[in-house]
Order: sequence, then structure tokens, then C-alpha cells
Amino acid sequence: MAGTDANGEGGGTREVATFDAGTGAAGTASLDASGLPAGAEGTGRHPNPVVLREAVLMYEANRRVGTASTKERHFVSGSTKKMYRQKHTGNARQGDGKAPHFRGGGVCFGPHPRSYSYAMPKKSLKRALGIALSLKVEDGEVTLVTGFALEKPSTKAYAKMLAAAKAGTSPLLVTAGPAPRNVLLSNRNLQKSRVLPAAEVNARDVAACSRLLLAEGAYEALLARICGRTAETAGTAAGTETAPL
Repeated sequence: MAGTDANGEGGGTREVATFDAGTGAAGTASLDASGLPAGAEGTGRHPNPVVLREAVLMYEANRRVGTASTKERHFVSGSTKKMYRQKHTGNARQGDGKAPHFRGGGVCFGPHPRSYSYAMPKKSLKRALGIALSLKVEDGEVTLVTGFALEKPSTKAYAKMLAAAKAGTSPLLVTAGPAPRNVLLSNRNLQKSRVLPAAEVNARDVAACSRLLLAEGAYEALLARICGRTAETAGTAAGTETAPL
């Protein structure tokens, strides 16, 4: 595992898989990992996943619709008449039949529509994205994809490319810029498969995918978001030209 600098960023390069969609050739390449978080030098530990966990919880909470609703006793339709007189019946005293302990009565302390959304500092979200990307690289679940182009929308052709790249059941294809329309249309019929530009990818997207497919220039665009450098100087695979998908 690469060492770390004073800011906890990994140094050197890391090996990742490559896939040429035009020829079907697979191989490996070296990525500049100087902008990715890493564990303590010499300990072999992974980057601290606490920030990543908090970010994933936030993204999951922000996805909640928050429309769950229940009726309390004053919202239940029905008579408000006392069920029977207060004393001398041998029964426990009761009010109307809309009390929570009666069948068909109201719900006590039930949920009501509300927003579950909250926010985290932008610096923490960038750190979480870097940790997620670093862990994906260490786990061997990153593939650089080159030479992929679709002249027209074709789910069959796109699925064939994913299968050849061994992308798994829930792949994520990241493009440097806006994703081509033909790729978006080809992907939308595939369940759990996603296509996103690098500017819209978050830590949850990276952590949840079965394999991260990076189009040409996508890795540099992600590094530019994580560590603030430009895409041209973020580092790339040796000898690889940075061009949009």
C-alpha cells in the first residue's frame, strides 16, 4: 500500500484494470494516487471509514420521501360518545372507541410527513468521496474503459460491453463530462446500472456500485473534485490521453 503524506493522502501509483471496448482487450494501468486518502504509513490500515459512513447515511436520508403518515385518535372518524358509564359496570373506565388500544382506533405516536434531509460540510463530503474511491481501487473494483462509442442507442450493445468488462450486477459508468445521449438511452433499461458525469458522483454512488467504470478523463475529473487540482494536472494512467467518452 502506498505511503501517506502529511495530509493523509496516498502517494505513488496504484494498479487498476483496463478494458478497451473497441478491441475487447483487457490489461492493467497505473493511476496517480497522490490525491487519494490512505491509511497510516506502514500500518497497512485502510482510510478511516467513519466520514464515508456518515456521508452514506446522509445521502440515504436525503433520498427518503418522508410521506409516511398515521391517524391519531382525533383524526379517526367515529362517534365521541362514551362507550359505557363510568362506574358500576365491572369494566375499566373508557372514553370513546377511538382510543389507541381499541381495534380501529388511532395510532399513538405514529409517524407524520416530514423531511429527513440534512447536510454535511462540503469538505467532509469531498473526503468521503476520496475514501470511497481509494477503497474501490484497493479492492480491485475499478476499470478504465476506452474506445467505447455508440452510433445509436442499443441496450444490447451496452449490456455486452458491461459483461465483457466484468462489471457485475450494479455497475457505475463515470464520464468526464456530460454523458452521451446514446449511452444514457442504452443504459436506462438495465436495472441497477447507472451512468453519471464526474461532477455529479458522490460517495454513496461509488461505495454502492459493484464495479466503477471510468471513461477517459473521468478519473482526473474526480481527482479535481477531491483535491482541488485541475483535470489536466490530476494525473492519469501512463501514456493515456485524456479525452471525453
